[in-house]
Amino acid sequence: MNTSITRPLAAFRRRTLLACLGAALAAPGLAHAQQTDSSRAEAASPVAAQMYTLRDFGSLEQQFAAVERAGIASVELVGDQGVEADEMNALLAEHELSVSSSHVPLDDLRHDLDDVVAFHRAIGNDTLVIPYLAEDERPDSAEGWRALGEQIGGLASRLAEDDMRLAYHNHDFEMRTFDGRTALEILMEAAGPEVMGEVDLAWVARGGQDPADYLEHFDGRLFAIHAKDNAPAGTAEEQRGFAIIGQGVLDWDDILPAAREAGAEVYVIEHDQPKDAQAVLTEGNRFLEAALSAPAE
Repeated sequence: MNTSITRPLAAFRRRTLLACLGAALAAPGLAHAQQTDSSRAEAASPVAAQMYTLRDFGSLEQQFAAVERAGIASVELVGDQGVEADEMNALLAEHELSVSSSHVPLDDLRHDLDDVVAFHRAIGNDTLVIPYLAEDERPDSAEGWRALGEQIGGLASRLAEDDMRLAYHNHDFEMRTFDGRTALEILMEAAGPEVMGEVDLAWVARGGQDPADYLEHFDGRLFAIHAKDNAPAGTAEEQRGFAIIGQGVLDWDDILPAAREAGAEVYVIEHDQPKDAQAVLTEGNRFLEAALSAPAE
């Protein structure tokens, strides 16, 4: 285990929102944000749905209805989903959903941080996740990944002033190695302990790493895993080779105990190109509920 990136984050391991909402927030929004705060503390399931999975599933109301039908009580948003905070709060309340986190592009954090913070505090969300780096943003050296990590660490420190936290979501390109260390390890070490990991295990495997073993690098810094699977090689090509969690080739009997050991707070169901988004959520949630409720060996 690389202990250089496994510093515990006791101060950041909380599921309830500590933010004080702005005075301009409308009363219905305030009520929902308070309800969200309470529901987080009482929620029995750590499963969330990544809304990117539902991007082609009609309106946002229809998408939230699909999450509710799947029996999932929490969502990971894609930015602000194109709506204002009061509309978001109304839809969340209608479908009895809370927000676990939201994917926010790095450029938005760099250039529009105050507005990003205001929106997410208004809807009761305290965790932002950097979801993806465009090709021209990806460093080609260890030094470049280290510099990017330091910049992300600075953003995390600014967010901490507003009682918010920052996580980083990987793809396969962060599995590139430099002197035996992956780009993601280098980035996380440079970012410092305020930056959490949201580890996408299907991409870890596609990058040539063992998912269960790789989670050891995030002990005490694992906000979430993205719970999706890889289909057998040469299959599901119309779905970019991805599968519903538990229906592909990843070894979840090894992965889920490793995620628990590393302190995962949330298990986010995602599929990059689903043929049936409702099935991804419903069957994925059924799989996770059974697996996570099984006694640890």
